Amino acid sequence: MTVFQAVALVVAAVAVVSDLTTRRIPNALTFGAAAVALVAHGYLEGWPGLVSSAVGWVIGVCMFLPFFALGGMGAGDVKLLAAIGSWLGPVGAVWVALFASIAGGVMAVVVSACTGYLKPALVNVWCLLMEWRISGPRPVPDLTLATSRGPRLAYAVPVFAGLMLALWWRQ
Repeated sequence: MTVFQAVALVVAAVAVVSDLTTRRIPNALTFGAAAVALVAHGYLEGWPGLVSSAVGWVIGVCMFLPFFALGGMGAGDVKLLAAIGSWLGPVGAVWVALFASIAGGVMAVVVSACTGYLKPALVNVWCLLMEWRISGPRPVPDLTLATSRGPRLAYAVPVFAGLMLALWWRQ
């Protein structure tokens, strides 16, 4: 494991604790981690490292931004993936996003099933897809994080799981 990977793990672990306890991921953590990653990569690897770190940040934002824009994810989750991408680079950001999405889907089903919310969740997904089929992807006011009465998943947990899987997969 590289130092960059270890720092990404620490950042993600701190985000998990914060998300579970306060339901927020602080900007100081996400933007601070990204800024330190840019400086560290630039100092240790020169311009190629700085560019890779910056592109990793952009890819991290781009991977989760659509979910935020549609009201299904918090901004802190987007910034967390971006910060991790700045430490791991663009390829790492893509892998973490993919594995986090899979882990998030599995965890959402488990949380829904354990809280008795699985049937309403499936109905909501069906309604969302039918709405999008008619009017295209856009936030549906009754089916966003802000308006949902269902159980919430602290998405830093699936991001951390996705990071662990990505690091394991790439070894």
